[in-house]
Amino acid sequence: MFFFSRFFWQMVRMKSGLIIAFGGAFVLVCSLLAYWLEPDTFGNPFNGFWWVMTTVTTVGYGDFYPHTIPGKCLGVVLYVFGIGLISIAISKVVDKLFIYQRKKEEGKLKYTGKGHFVIIDWNRQAEYTLEEIFSTDPDAETVLIAQLPKTPYPHPQVHYIQGNPVREETLEMANLGEARAVFIFADDTMGQGPGAQVITDPAFVDGKTLLVATAIERNYAHVYSIAEIRDRHNLGSFKHVKIDDFVFGNETISHMAVRSAFNPGTSAIFHQLLTRNNGEDLYEVCKKAHWHTFRHAFEDLLNQGATLISDGVHLNINQRLNEPIPEHSRLFVICTAEVYEKVKGC
Repeated sequence: MFFFSRFFWQMVRMKSGLIIAFGGAFVLVCSLLAYWLEPDTFGNPFNGFWWVMTTVTTVGYGDFYPHTIPGKCLGVVLYVFGIGLISIAISKVVDKLFIYQRKKEEGKLKYTGKGHFVIIDWNRQAEYTLEEIFSTDPDAETVLIAQLPKTPYPHPQVHYIQGNPVREETLEMANLGEARAVFIFADDTMGQGPGAQVITDPAFVDGKTLLVATAIERNYAHVYSIAEIRDRHNLGSFKHVKIDDFVFGNETISHMAVRSAFNPGTSAIFHQLLTRNNGEDLYEVCKKAHWHTFRHAFEDLLNQGATLISDGVHLNINQRLNEPIPEHSRLFVICTAEVYEKVKGC
């Protein structure tokens, strides 16, 4: 009795990978041994494996069982050692899965995918961004970096990283070098947890954003970056940092509110262009070889159900129809998703 208790205690203390490998080897050897001892009873090695598995898992269907004394002795070994060994192995697997899930929720696992989006810091705008990403591409993979104890957005395609985004090791955990784009949202909190204080000074908030942007530029300047700025007057502080695009959240809301007041209904148009939930949307199309002027592109696209509105910089295409299309122009159209599939060109 002392021997068995000591044996199983040693099994419990063994590393998970070792006990799982040992359990698998034990089942395989017993399966081959069962067939070797009674080939007429089991017919083939797989039936031996079936009998071993139903025995160690205490299912016992009874469709196969040994008839000879050596075969029955093997069965006794399975009863004494196999059931306990497999139970320990299964518990180790369950523990591994539990630990993996806990580490994932707490943001302790490195992301190894490519072509993903990275969102830095958590606020309401970050949540809207996640929803818009999945509305645009339901298969998109996203990594969220924040300093919260657990992920604020449980989702199978959102990988959470807990850490300070100013530190390089945190950005490495998000595999930022292989990302498609990174969003830097304004963090207006001081401290963590329930005792965190809200910062009202936009200069301080934008200063934290500047630190994150500097850390990203140091090693990941090739990744397309978008930063949220609370005060437009702080934009000059970012002139030495490579940020591809800026978002002025409060300012955009104010503009939409005023436009709607002077021209009722315009907010609905803005909303439709900013989301992909219904109707037509804004898309970029590739320049075709026979489009020499904006007129050629405008008329060709219009005949297919798309309206050319911008060259990536200006919105006055209708006033420049006779101008040649510059080599590096980015052409944007408004159309439905179905029409876009026909006109995108690349």
